[in-house]
Amino acid sequence: MTDITISRTASIMEALIKIDKNNKGFLIVLNEEQKVIGVITDGDIRRLFIQGFVASDSIIFKSSLKYLKDTDNFHEICDLFKNEKTSFLPICDYKMKFISVITKKQFHSLLLHDKDWNLSDDFTKINENEVDFEIYNKPWGFYKSTMLSKDVQSKVITVFPGEELSLQEHKLREEHWIIIKGKGIIILGSSKFDVLPGKYFFIPKGLKHQIINNGVENIIFAEVQLGDYFGEDDIIRYSDKYNRNK
Repeated sequence: MTDITISRTASIMEALIKIDKNNKGFLIVLNEEQKVIGVITDGDIRRLFIQGFVASDSIIFKSSLKYLKDTDNFHEICDLFKNEKTSFLPICDYKMKFISVITKKQFHSLLLHDKDWNLSDDFTKINENEVDFEIYNKPWGFYKSTMLSKDVQSKVITVFPGEELSLQEHKLREEHWIIIKGKGIIILGSSKFDVLPGKYFFIPKGLKHQIINNGVENIIFAEVQLGDYFGEDDIIRYSDKYNRNK
């Protein structure tokens, strides 16, 4: 926690060094009793330099701040983070003594990964970038994960016109597809069905399946995976337009 807190008597240079080290862009300012009395950000420090302060001068911090009490509940946290300017919140006890700090991204990561938590946890150990799922391009289009935990993974998948997923199956997960946009064909086992917006398809473990976009617009569908493992190596391909390994 020492990387994200600083004494009110510290210099601007000390604050710069800590902000550079913690890679968060902010510090919680504490008094001699370890009570939260303010915050300072890298933007605040830039403005101090513009005003003519030098690195050896003492920090000037914002004493007006939003914070969480360790007794606050889920709804109170959500309400505070609804403000687009609030990217982090110090957590204090009833005497304003510092306990921890949580960023908006860390909070979202906890929820999207379905992790147990309470406000006494050390949230600095959470990788807040986990919530920023990358877009993964594929020869048929792309997908973006929206949730990943030990029990479930969900994705939004886009298949370009004229493209198709491989004919494949999974041993360790089942899938649930809801078509959002577009028209095409889905193969489930030995059956074929039309792909239309609003249709739902259940794909149990071990069932061969494939979606084919033979239309003129993107097919977009939501996929929810349930099972024991969600890695890309749990794909057994039987045929593939793009000659990827089976």
